[in-house]
Amino acid sequence: MIYRETGQFKTSYAADQAILRLREDRIGLLVILAIAYVVMPLVASEYWLSTIMLPFLIYALAALGLNILTGYAGQISLGTGGFMATGAFAAYKLATAFPGLDFVVVLVLAGLITAFVGILFGLPSLRIKGFYLAVATLAAQFFLLWLYNKIPWFTNYSASGVISAPTRTAFGIPVTGFEASVTTKYLFVLVVVTLLSLAAKNMTRLEVGRSWMAIRDMDIAAEIIGIRPLTAKLSAFAVSSFYCGIAGALWAFSYTGAVEALAFDIGVSFRVLFMIIIGGLGTILGNYLGAAFIVLLPIFLNNALLGLGMQEAVAMASHLEAMIMGALIVFFLIVEPHGLARLWQILKEKLRKWPFPY
Repeated sequence: MIYRETGQFKTSYAADQAILRLREDRIGLLVILAIAYVVMPLVASEYWLSTIMLPFLIYALAALGLNILTGYAGQISLGTGGFMATGAFAAYKLATAFPGLDFVVVLVLAGLITAFVGILFGLPSLRIKGFYLAVATLAAQFFLLWLYNKIPWFTNYSASGVISAPTRTAFGIPVTGFEASVTTKYLFVLVVVTLLSLAAKNMTRLEVGRSWMAIRDMDIAAEIIGIRPLTAKLSAFAVSSFYCGIAGALWAFSYTGAVEALAFDIGVSFRVLFMIIIGGLGTILGNYLGAAFIVLLPIFLNNALLGLGMQEAVAMASHLEAMIMGALIVFFLIVEPHGLARLWQILKEKLRKWPFPY
């Protein structure tokens, strides 16, 4: 009797179309938000907030952007790192060219610039798909990083090519740089990720989201019933790149404090791809589950090996991480393609029917 919908009647269309239609789901979400917004800033140490929670939230946002493109629209992309780098460098140029500009405006403009770049590299999706589209987006990854490395204008002609993110404010509160506390950075990133996750959830329920899923399931049938592939695919690339661009800007300004192209290499693209595969394609929850898994796995392995008294635990953990990651990807592709989010849905279905037979 833990998870029941008995007695929860819908008396309006709005209630029937709500994102969370069960009372238990709404309570669970409120508890999670209370822990994230209240408990974590009060209880967690600076190490937890800066080393674990910040990369977790930013990775979840980047995974959400890729999931919109791959999970909802069915367009494979290996250029996530390049789009994140675009957002980081666009935010840096805007923040240095307009020092008085609010950082929220900088984030939005950086996301829009990245969305335009994503549309340009999404044009091949109108003619190719599958493996060939993956290769095309992989070319975008290498081209964008080469561009930011070779043209000194992007780094304001810095000799080292590595530049520090300047201190900027949002609504008068410092949220980047040395003047901002770790707690402030964490809460700012958390608010941004929460709002963008809510926007993504609503987009998938609107006409644009249904057109993405129709193109994903069968593009020819979708075109026959009146869905324009050009609009659907390019809008998916634009929204996905917008999210990835903001994630890249937050990574540079709120997490590392430095803007460098090497921080967004091909490994980042594959890491974000692993997140949505393990977490679950075509789900919002799967982005957080996958990001948590990727961020927490190395820490868990390090602590486990150190607890066992093994020498060179860090080196061994890196090898174990690669082995376990590959094995899990193969496992989820074969056994449960929808990832951890699908396992959570199955558990909820079992709770709804318990103790009756399935």
